[in-house]
Amino acid sequence: MPLMEIERPTAAQAAMADVREELARRARSGSAGACPVELAGALVGLCAAQSCGKCVPCRVGLAQMAALIGRILDGGADAADLRTLERTARAAYESADCAIGYEAGAAVLRALDGHAADFASHVERGRCAAGSREAVPCRSGCPAHVDIPGYVALVHADRPADAVRLIRKDNPFPLACALICEHPCEVPCRRGVVDAPVGIRGLKRYAVERAPEAFDPASPASPAAAPFRHPATGRRVAVVGGGPAGLTAAYYLALMGHAPVVFEQRDRLGGMMRYGIPAYRFPREELDRELGWLLAQGIEARTGVSVPGDVTLTALREEFDAVYLAVGAHAEKRLGVPGEDAEGVLSAVQMLRAIGDGLQPDFSGERVAVVGGGNVAMDVARSAVRLGAASVTVVYRRRAEDMTAQREEVEGAIAEGCDILALHAPLRVVAEGGRVTGLEVQPQVIGAYDRGRPKPRAADAPPVTLPCDRVLVAIGQGVDSDGLIDDGVPVEWGRVVAGLFGQVEGLPGVFAGGDCETGPATVIRAIAAGKAAARNIDAHLGFSHDIRFDGDIPAPAGGGCGPCGRADAPERPAAERRGDFAPVEGCLTDEEAAQESGRCLRCDRFGLGALRGGRSLSW
Repeated sequence: MPLMEIERPTAAQAAMADVREELARRARSGSAGACPVELAGALVGLCAAQSCGKCVPCRVGLAQMAALIGRILDGGADAADLRTLERTARAAYESADCAIGYEAGAAVLRALDGHAADFASHVERGRCAAGSREAVPCRSGCPAHVDIPGYVALVHADRPADAVRLIRKDNPFPLACALICEHPCEVPCRRGVVDAPVGIRGLKRYAVERAPEAFDPASPASPAAAPFRHPATGRRVAVVGGGPAGLTAAYYLALMGHAPVVFEQRDRLGGMMRYGIPAYRFPREELDRELGWLLAQGIEARTGVSVPGDVTLTALREEFDAVYLAVGAHAEKRLGVPGEDAEGVLSAVQMLRAIGDGLQPDFSGERVAVVGGGNVAMDVARSAVRLGAASVTVVYRRRAEDMTAQREEVEGAIAEGCDILALHAPLRVVAEGGRVTGLEVQPQVIGAYDRGRPKPRAADAPPVTLPCDRVLVAIGQGVDSDGLIDDGVPVEWGRVVAGLFGQVEGLPGVFAGGDCETGPATVIRAIAAGKAAARNIDAHLGFSHDIRFDGDIPAPAGGGCGPCGRADAPERPAAERRGDFAPVEGCLTDEEAAQESGRCLRCDRFGLGALRGGRSLSW
């Protein structure tokens, strides 16, 4: 019998692994500005290269799809070719033997549906739909379209105060976003093609740390004055809600020369930044510092005033020239299981609101179960640890990898001692004498995909009881819309209904945005909504004011394109931080910030940024 050779990786296999990794990096990074028709064609070509050629839908269909997309890109196609492409893709999707063929067909069908305007534009005019995409990937990824390469360049030039000023052109909360932003801008960063995305949020944190005068309106040396303020217009705008969306709209309306008045139901401003984010992520003194600077820019705030409880929407419409509804999503959602009214069941909204008001509950020695898998669930779990809980278990009905919480938040919770009980769905709260003693959960089995992720179903296994003394419910927030309905505001599925530009149908001069219109989202998305509202309200009032940055952006220094490790902000040891609400994350050093900012490839000056104009110093 012949001997069997022990297989070892060959140079060719290693080279192919490098090619696959390069393809993966390019797929993850830098898609902003790319032609979706070209991307669809590239994907079909890759799938064709993987095909074994056995089945006709794959062997012939992929080649035909590639040829049709090539004809569309060359400008030689007509509407009939688009229909043929759709039929061919559907045939591959429905009849190919394996995933190489049917997933390629599905991808082309999604591209035809999601980018119909681009395919039609190529056929009719020989190019993509004009103005449909940002040229700079990180700016495209940021909901507020902050000039990220610009402020990174200013950090690199040791001009942190100017970096803060540039951020404020598009986002009046540089300090908040330096601490709590989910940094979607890093996902498409083209530096990821080389090694890893630039640490954008870390550099923003460095800028605000190194420019304290930018948050002190009384400082004579402060460059923190608004980039440009238009003359007073005499128009007044009521902003209902003192969270990130409302305050962003108020800030830009003030710069446009209008007189915004913010009505906030609670005693303090900040919205979910104060009442939904723990101090270990966003210290309250930092929030107050940012709010103090904002109010000094011409914003009047009336706290402790409920709309429509203390003043009606009708009264506001009579007194003001426009009204912006940005009431957020502060209503708690219930589990809907038996025993939920037992003593010891607390919603995340209630808990974080109490902490925001400075009333910290005492969980000393308690076994705590947290229901949910988002960022709020991680916030209450980690807060429970700091409040003295003996144990904290996060119960989630899907897999741990399906959690919507950011990876760093989940990892932080685990490091601080929280357990994750995945694939278990709550059935009922177990109570004795009206007090929580446990949470009965049903084991789950992961199943078919539904809306982009696999959906669990009840496993063929008996329920189990998790002993606990307290249940924290963190399954989302809703909009308290009952009072708005009474004032004539249209509401569907618990959300305010607004048009494409935020206008509320049937109520001229009334606009809505932020979480009350979209449902619970992130701070940066609320900021983006407030920014758009300011522009649209200004137009409604008959103006066309712009917001400007009156400074210069350093030219690229060159170099810095070779592979280099990413510098991340340090964190306090888990054993130390789990005992207090002091900040978890630190700041980059001068050396780290200089290196990290030098990793930026300056897409605003190169590539599509150069061809399409990577910067506008006003909006």
